[in-house]
Amino acid sequence: MVLKIFYPQCCNLANSGLLIGSWIQGHNSAVVLAVVHYPFIPGQVKRYIQQVSTASGVKLSVLGSWSLPSEAEKGVENFLRDLRTIFPQDRWLQISRKMGQTGFNCSILDRSQGTILFVHYDQRNVMLSQLHPIQTEELDPSDSELRQVFQIVSLSQPLFLLDRYDDGPLKSTHWQSGGQEASIIVELLKMASVPLCLTISCLLHLLPLNFLCSKLSTCVQLSYRSDHLRALSSPKTAVGHSEFMRKANVLVSILVDMALGFLLMYWLYSDNHISMLANALVPAADHVAKELEELLQWLMGAPAGLKMNRALDEVLGRFFLYHIHLWISYIHLMSPFVETILWYGGLSAGLGLSFALALLSDMVALLTFHIYCFYVYGARLYCLKIYGLSSLWRLFRGKKWNVLRQRVDSCSYDLDQLFIGTLLFTILLFLFPTTALYYLVFTLLRLLVVVLQGILHLTVDLINSLPLFAVALRLTRFYRLAEGVKFSVLCDEPDTPLHLLMEINPLSCASVIKTYRTPTYSCYPKDSWTNLVKKLFVGELIYPWKHKTIKTD
Repeated sequence: MVLKIFYPQCCNLANSGLLIGSWIQGHNSAVVLAVVHYPFIPGQVKRYIQQVSTASGVKLSVLGSWSLPSEAEKGVENFLRDLRTIFPQDRWLQISRKMGQTGFNCSILDRSQGTILFVHYDQRNVMLSQLHPIQTEELDPSDSELRQVFQIVSLSQPLFLLDRYDDGPLKSTHWQSGGQEASIIVELLKMASVPLCLTISCLLHLLPLNFLCSKLSTCVQLSYRSDHLRALSSPKTAVGHSEFMRKANVLVSILVDMALGFLLMYWLYSDNHISMLANALVPAADHVAKELEELLQWLMGAPAGLKMNRALDEVLGRFFLYHIHLWISYIHLMSPFVETILWYGGLSAGLGLSFALALLSDMVALLTFHIYCFYVYGARLYCLKIYGLSSLWRLFRGKKWNVLRQRVDSCSYDLDQLFIGTLLFTILLFLFPTTALYYLVFTLLRLLVVVLQGILHLTVDLINSLPLFAVALRLTRFYRLAEGVKFSVLCDEPDTPLHLLMEINPLSCASVIKTYRTPTYSCYPKDSWTNLVKKLFVGELIYPWKHKTIKTD
């Protein structure tokens, strides 16, 4: 029969005294939580154990004695052995260690001696890790041995709240927390935050942000921030570790976002950068319009030596040139107000860098609206040609599209229908290269704008969804994000039991980001790349970026 003793590393050099802990239900194991130093009064020890057991809900008891002999404590080991009559136990553990020796010697009084295995653990890491979170205040005997160890240490938090400088009747060795003095400040901050959270929550519920939310990236980002501010301003405490981590990640994300936004504002409003941007923006838009005009002039000739339909090429070229002239007139009309718009738009960075990037995405969409119009015109015309040619091609093969059954059926056509179909097919076929060339050019221009907006959207999503608090916690306190434990041999000296070291196995950074990623309104392709290529081929309108919510467990 193997007896496992989970022993805290902080008690390796404790003064001689009594072992305070708990036996694991359903297993031949014990968890040592503290060592009460000699000298002590047995009655005070009993009252102390009863108080801690009532506060924690864990059945604590005196497991045995611990002795670390020294010159000043001769005969203490025999005195501690005789205390088993005052603290009656079925098994009395007598653990001793000699100075200069790594391993412990252990004997079980009133029981037959069996194989003993020591498992050393770090009390702070075990108590603060969320490997086995506490679900109920009562221990379940059917739980695994390791789960009960984690829950016993976590529930014994009242034992660790005693300040190390507290002059009480009993002296003990265990992991020391910040003490009760530090918790007073936390409680005062909690009490002060409740009315503030209620006020912010009421104001956010009064704002009609859901009505304002539309396809504009700025409105979507504003709605996203308002939802998370409602969650943060809720006076209810976080239930469970996952909700606490989600709120902490959102709070840190907002703080980092605002800090980056203030840095951007400092750069914009210093050294007259806004005027420089305004003076460069209008010439850049004018230059893009001029380049488009030269591109259309090139398409109206013989682009790359291709033989185009002269009449259709002239009509399409003049149509698009007219829109470019309208756009240039609009740009010059708005040029006096560009600096004012940028000055007020830069204030949005005070809400965070993500708001500035979302506003920049909307400005790019407005400044390239003429390219979007060209793409829509070209796509509609190209789509009309594709559907016309496919329908007439089925006519040659004696088939037609059955709208009711959504399939292709056989059909017999008379001579007049075949003649008109052949005539229309010939016309559409010879006009198709001209239309396809205009569609290809404007689609490529549209995709450039979409890629630019996509980069801005993905940057905003990275700021919103990156779990910065969880990543920082993983780098500084890895034991708070655990995925398991690992055991290694600590000491295997002769004539001493085997000593193992139990260590927390932390989550990897990739797993932390995947697990604690904040749900956000993200921008991803609606369809797979195969469907996007198919839409490009048939001429359907492509809206490759949309806002959707990532759901995380």
